[in-house]
Amino acid sequence: MSTSVTEEKDEECEAPRHTNLTVALIVIAMAQLMIVLDATIVNIATPHILTALDFTQSSVQWVVTAYALSFGSLLLLGGRLGDLFGRRRMFVIGVIIFAVASLIGGLAPNGAILLAARALQGAGAALASPAALALINTTFPAGRERNRAMAVYAAMSGAGAAVGLILGGILTEWDWRLTFFINVPLGLIVALLAPRVLVESEGNDGSLDIWGAIAATVGLFGIVYGLSHAGQQGASWGDFETLFPLIGGLVVLAIFVAIENRVRHPLLPMRIVADRTRGVSLFVMLIVGAAMFSMFFFLGLYIQQVLGYSPIKSGFAFLPFSVGIVAAAGLASNLAGRVDPRWLAGAGGILTTVSLWGLTHLSVDSTYAAHLLPWITIMGFGMGFIFIPLTLTATAGVDQNDSGAAASSLNTAQQIGGAVGIAALTTVFTHFATQRGNELAAAGKAAMAKAAAAGQTPTQEQIAAATHQAQIDAQTYGSTHAFWASAIMVLVGTLVVMAFLTIKHTELAEEEAAMAIV
Repeated sequence: MSTSVTEEKDEECEAPRHTNLTVALIVIAMAQLMIVLDATIVNIATPHILTALDFTQSSVQWVVTAYALSFGSLLLLGGRLGDLFGRRRMFVIGVIIFAVASLIGGLAPNGAILLAARALQGAGAALASPAALALINTTFPAGRERNRAMAVYAAMSGAGAAVGLILGGILTEWDWRLTFFINVPLGLIVALLAPRVLVESEGNDGSLDIWGAIAATVGLFGIVYGLSHAGQQGASWGDFETLFPLIGGLVVLAIFVAIENRVRHPLLPMRIVADRTRGVSLFVMLIVGAAMFSMFFFLGLYIQQVLGYSPIKSGFAFLPFSVGIVAAAGLASNLAGRVDPRWLAGAGGILTTVSLWGLTHLSVDSTYAAHLLPWITIMGFGMGFIFIPLTLTATAGVDQNDSGAAASSLNTAQQIGGAVGIAALTTVFTHFATQRGNELAAAGKAAMAKAAAAGQTPTQEQIAAATHQAQIDAQTYGSTHAFWASAIMVLVGTLVVMAFLTIKHTELAEEEAAMAIV
């Protein structure tokens, strides 16, 4: 009799606990989705913003860049603040800042206020994002529950960019300001639920590494700014505005490393990145971020400008990527307890490399169903198999006091990887597109001269059609070479992870169990 009563009480206790974990997972997933999708949701709205707020073609890119600069350069500081003052507290503060900034952006009467709002959004995301990942370790018990939470988190991180494109296309059809306003109710819901379902971490007694925070922020800002400038039309790697911030950023980051090795409570303990498992994980995550964000950038342009898709149709063209990454993340989560991370991530890298190779065969006559759909889907599966093991290995075995810094390092690798990828591959794209454009222009002039000699004068419509055909031909040529470079990058990352990510799944499980006991 007493046994049955005890079992009933256990069941009663377990039900609410499971319910709370489910709600906690929803809260973290909503916040992460909101943060990640905001990196792409504005992309499709950019032409409308340009007209509404009187931006120029060269300045409107800052609507996207301001967010990435602020987010990437403040992530390490955001992670450390969570370690010092409590991750749930920083998570809530970050989400509130993000929601308020979104409201300001939606109401912005001019470009200056909009750019300030975008930078403030990035600051809020830099507080909330590393705290979200660290809260998984403090809220969910090691094992199946934590693996499931990691799978959802990784899926939101990977699929958020595609969801942003879809949502951006839908909302832009009504009003571009809705791409900002949608974050307000979501942010308020997350901020209200978080204190009720998330476990607060204990702040430690360490002091804030002010000089390290300044050096990390300025260094990363300089690098991201330089790379972003290099990717602009008409810019080059030899420009002063590219070289000065890049070199200056690298020098300041070297100073940051020196500071971190000397201070008592560093912003980023060097033991985090010096660990072989985490070092490999962060390096490969940087490459994966470069490949994923570049794929969205170049393929998004190709779908709209070459295939002629509308904003909504372009967004939905990426839906198979979201489906693939969610499905693969769930499968990888189940396999994580039985298969070593190197094989899961390696398989994902191979799939991603193959998908990028497939995209190198695009032409102006390609169709979505035959030439895009298979590779977009395969890439989704590849990314899902990469994100799960690398998220686990990048944060495994980290001391509780360092979990925020480790989480921010992972997010920083993704963001900086995206900036590096878009900037570097845009240079590749511009070189080959210009080369192809010059060849077609020369051929066009020769054809015009031949027609004139024969007494045939082409109409304005014929000239316009030929010019447009040459433009999309050059764009496609440049895009395929950018995909070649991206495929090579991912292949290198795949070889690195398979050769050097030697931690076993049993070791990973033992470390998680030890952390759970602590």
